[in-house]
Amino acid sequence: MPSPPAALPVINPARCTGCGWCVAACPPHVLSLQVQQWRKTSVLDDPAGCTGCARCAVRCPFGAIRMRREAL
Repeated sequence: MPSPPAALPVINPARCTGCGWCVAACPPHVLSLQVQQWRKTSVLDDPAGCTGCARCAVRCPFGAIRMRREAL
């Protein structure tokens, strides 16, 4: 069984515009766009599948994603 990532993306829905750049940048494809409160926003669908690479956070042009370390 693979070890959990050192950090997971946390998406700030107030800053997320639903552009999808983070979804496209995610190698394991664990992010998706969903409609929440009449707005499109990015959502982490599969935390266990996340590798913690932070490509989503780096690619977000709006600073809506930060990486948070998880307690092991």
